[in-house]
Amino acid sequence: MRPGETETRPEAAGAVRAIVLRVDGTEHRLSVDPRRTLLDLLREQIGDYSPKKGCDHGQCGACTVLLDGRRVLSCLTLALTCDGAEVTTAAGLAQDGELHSLQQSFLDHDGFQCGYCTPGQICSAAGLLTEFASGAPSHVTKPVADSPQWTDEEISERMSGNLCRCGAYAGILAAVREAGEQR
Repeated sequence: MRPGETETRPEAAGAVRAIVLRVDGTEHRLSVDPRRTLLDLLREQIGDYSPKKGCDHGQCGACTVLLDGRRVLSCLTLALTCDGAEVTTAAGLAQDGELHSLQQSFLDHDGFQCGYCTPGQICSAAGLLTEFASGAPSHVTKPVADSPQWTDEEISERMSGNLCRCGAYAGILAAVREAGEQR
């Protein structure tokens, strides 16, 4: 530090701010450090352990949640930017004690082994189904069909941001295909 300069500590620069967030249908009024990610807020402040912290760099997809219906990597999303938003985790997809069709399809097709990536896979697949239904643009950069073909190649491309380290891809593909074809 040069003479006459004052030190800016991260705590002083990151003044806590109030936000309102709906997570899986429940409203939360929270004080948030502007540097806090949505993933850390969900897990550490709200106690929602459905989204997983995998790589913490946006490369594995274990932290995928739906933010106002669109899939996002919660480890790369600042919580402060979510003020007023609706967050849906894999746990929040079930309604009235009934599994979401994707959750049931993952069970039926053994779309998990260790289960660590499963919540992110399910949220990403739910986002994919919404994109198809609404005609919303996909996050993929490679050209894919305008209407879903539900081929392994197309599903793999549209789910490419979600990694499974134990190799349950065959079951995941079958689960997503079945859920998509039922729509």
